Amino acid sequence: MANTKSAEKAAKQAEKHRARNVAARSRMRTAIRRVTDALVAGKAEDGAAALKAATPAIDSMVNKGLVHKNKAARHKSRLAAKVKKAALA
Repeated sequence: MANTKSAEKAAKQAEKHRARNVAARSRMRTAIRRVTDALVAGKAEDGAAALKAATPAIDSMVNKGLVHKNKAARHKSRLAAKVKKAALA
């Protein structure tokens, strides 16, 4: 338990921030999954549209400091490569 009022407040804030961060990371993962699922289903156009929606979601996580910029770049690069490959096929 917190020993001071300020520590108590900090603990409450940390819990709120954690919940918000978990939800935001989940939104990013869902956006990534939508791209992958569309491509697995053989819908290249839907995959491209999902990638267009996923890119700002991924970038938003970087701006919030929840994901490292290199990890975000890696996700976007791999998804773009998969979409490009699906479009050519």
